[in-house]
Amino acid sequence: MKREHNTKRYGEIWPQYKIDKGLEILKILQQWIIVSGGWAWHFMSEENHIEYKHAHDHKDIDIFVHPENVAQVMLLLQENDFEKVWTRYDHIPSNENFRRYEKIDWLPNGKQYRVTIDFFEAKNIETIKVNNWTLVAPKTLLGFYSNIHASGNCWAVKKAFELLVNGKNLIGNPLLSKIP
Repeated sequence: MKREHNTKRYGEIWPQYKIDKGLEILKILQQWIIVSGGWAWHFMSEENHIEYKHAHDHKDIDIFVHPENVAQVMLLLQENDFEKVWTRYDHIPSNENFRRYEKIDWLPNGKQYRVTIDFFEAKNIETIKVNNWTLVAPKTLLGFYSNIHASGNCWAVKKAFELLVNGKNLIGNPLLSKIP
């Protein structure tokens, strides 16, 4: 069972370098991927929103890749200094053919940080287009919080469930990034 968020920490914001580095690699991969997880909610939210830690999970970057694009995405990741990282999930049979790639980067102060990409392979996945980004469709994305994604307590996820049930549009909705 997922633990509830500590509401005393609701004002915490993602460091800008984390957002910038995520956007940098996503732009390189953009035409070959489907964005999922916290980054999908990010792109569905209103533009220029505040990057609260409890709104969208930016700890890693979740992407889906059609099998015909896998080689291209792997090449681009390697060209950008990402390396395959072995996980406990690599030997478990799955429909998603999971891979993880990571890159260690450095801040100007000499401190290092990790950029992680969780890479799922999929032939058929329902998508939407938002500002030239291909994203997992909201209803499909919400279904992943029981098996693929772990951040089901994020504000965007909770609010998206509520908005969809009430027949409201999610795209650009300020509630996807607003402190509840």
